Amino acid sequence: MKDKLLDYSYKYGALAVIAIVIAAFSLVNENFLSYDNMADILRSISIVTFVAIGVTFSQIVDGFDLSVGATVSLTTVVVATLMVWFQLPLIVVLIVPLLIGIVVGLLNALLIVKVRIPDLLATLAVMYIIGGVHKTYTKGFSIYNNMQMTDGTKAPGKFDPSYLWIGQGKLLGVPVPVLIMIIAVILVHIFLTYTRWGRQMYVTGGNREAARLSGISVNRVRTFAYVLSGIFAAVGGILFAARVGSGQIDAGAPILMEAVASVFVGYSVLGAGKPNVIGTFFGAVLIGVLLNGLTMLNMPYYAFDIIKGAVLVMALAITFIHLNRRRT
Repeated sequence: MKDKLLDYSYKYGALAVIAIVIAAFSLVNENFLSYDNMADILRSISIVTFVAIGVTFSQIVDGFDLSVGATVSLTTVVVATLMVWFQLPLIVVLIVPLLIGIVVGLLNALLIVKVRIPDLLATLAVMYIIGGVHKTYTKGFSIYNNMQMTDGTKAPGKFDPSYLWIGQGKLLGVPVPVLIMIIAVILVHIFLTYTRWGRQMYVTGGNREAARLSGISVNRVRTFAYVLSGIFAAVGGILFAARVGSGQIDAGAPILMEAVASVFVGYSVLGAGKPNVIGTFFGAVLIGVLLNGLTMLNMPYYAFDIIKGAVLVMALAITFIHLNRRRT
């Protein structure tokens, strides 16, 4: 009976916690379950979900990407400067940050796969490099419409309304970022579950030597995972800038912790016991619901990190207790 209870708590515990938290906040505040508030929660987690999907890819191949938050910051300010400083077309504004994400992913892969630096150390170093690059590029300033330049003139451009629609608009009453997020989660789930590349990523993460002996190009698969991580972090940066209508330095710093927590909460969703995109999405939902509910209760913003850390500890404890119990 004890084992069954543990199994059920592991499989359905995260979903039960989400339901309990939603019920508790809805009892305290009657507006919590309103459509507008639920839409706001999903819109707020869309950026975290994209970044967390990137971390999920690195986790699947038994790695870890700490540079995703810095990548969000860099792509956010690059997007803003392309419009505000240089007045470039929208297609360029969307393509350049994606290319930056690919470059960051390739840099991580070079250090981890070729140079064989441990993934945490390599991506930590890249995180600091990117942080320095984006602050040097903007000279430490946030980017906004017609901003004052260092030479006393005003920036000639402003954010394109078509671009802002990506982060602030609605389609059939549903926020555009939410639609993009749902489509991305479905497509990534299909990719990981039903395609050869997705299965090879899981095999590589499970046993690298066995994957190599079975004919899988392990280095190529791991490189592909880190490139995908960079791309999804870049998309998160694009959505962030479109949502707030400015390029904020260090925008991705708090997102990193939320993304990591979402990934580890996702380990226990439906008893997956491994990184998976559906679990990551529900992990992001849990983080979003908690932060939104606490905001509605007027809790000080500086206490939010305590909640994020507690959720991460809880997710890690549940996951590793169960995994250790399975091994024994």
